[in-house]
Amino acid sequence: MSKASAARKLAAAALYGGGGLSALGAGLYGVLSAEARLARKTIGPAREEPPPDATGWYGRGRPGPAIRMAVLGDSSAAGYGVERVEETPGALIASAVAEHADRRVYLREFCVVGAKSSDLATQVDRALPIEPDVAVILIGGNDVTHTVRPSHSVRHLSDGVRRLIGAGAKVVVGTCPDLGTVQPIAPPLRQVARAWSRRLAAAQTIAVVEEGGRTVSLGDILGPEFAAAPALLFGPDQFHPSADGYKALAGVLIPSVLAALEQETEKETVLEAFRGEGVLPVIRAALRAVEEPGTELDGTEIAGRRAGVRGLWVELRHRLPRRHVPGEVPETHEGHDGGSAEPVAAAETD
Repeated sequence: MSKASAARKLAAAALYGGGGLSALGAGLYGVLSAEARLARKTIGPAREEPPPDATGWYGRGRPGPAIRMAVLGDSSAAGYGVERVEETPGALIASAVAEHADRRVYLREFCVVGAKSSDLATQVDRALPIEPDVAVILIGGNDVTHTVRPSHSVRHLSDGVRRLIGAGAKVVVGTCPDLGTVQPIAPPLRQVARAWSRRLAAAQTIAVVEEGGRTVSLGDILGPEFAAAPALLFGPDQFHPSADGYKALAGVLIPSVLAALEQETEKETVLEAFRGEGVLPVIRAALRAVEEPGTELDGTEIAGRRAGVRGLWVELRHRLPRRHVPGEVPETHEGHDGGSAEPVAAAETD
């Protein structure tokens, strides 16, 4: 069996199969579980203080109505480990959207440190009342470290994306990062975690596109930087990104969030073959995305059809980075400078 065929089989097993881990074998699964417990012990317990909450208003002085944005997921979405709110992914993304779209942005965070895909349902319940224009989801790392079967993880993600899109939101999912870059995870767990992460990411991609969302492959986008400068891009626990790491993470997501909001540049509306962009069947594209971090996939049509004999058609893109916009400190209450005041009630403490 070729490497590509094996990868397709694993991705399909993760997405549709009851187990999704048969390729690992029961014995290796046990080793993985034990090694994961050791890694969590090395990483240590979660910090008592939560990460800064980026909920609030961005783009002071810009016109409304405000773009409503929800951030869901785990500690990587919350910015666990940073000290300042403007260093969190939510603040970085909202600040950039406000700048590049020239609109007020209202951001509400629903992400929870330690969350797994099974926790998304509760987060979606809380997000729907603000009627988000766009939802950004980062999830999957804790599913791997807690050895949750990929088929279970993907089912929960698929349900959450379906509900958000059904409510009118655009959805951008940063797929599971490559945990093979994490320092406390020792071999053989590191190699297995890498394979497991990539299989989950491929399955997440297929599921999200099928529901009408778009994905951005995180993969080992930070891997080379983490390997070269772990002290800079890993936080003190050696597991979560530092402020510079979150800045790099947000930089990958921002162009896709802007595209979801139809705020891409004219140049970005055309697929560029020299950047490796094109239209592919979803499974083939998902496997390429796993191998090429920073790849965006979004569903499309050919001759009025969403799918061909090999499945859904998707546009594969490598979007150009946007100019960096420093994160703002959000306003907790909307002023009278042109932004919509409708979401203010939703900003109150639950």
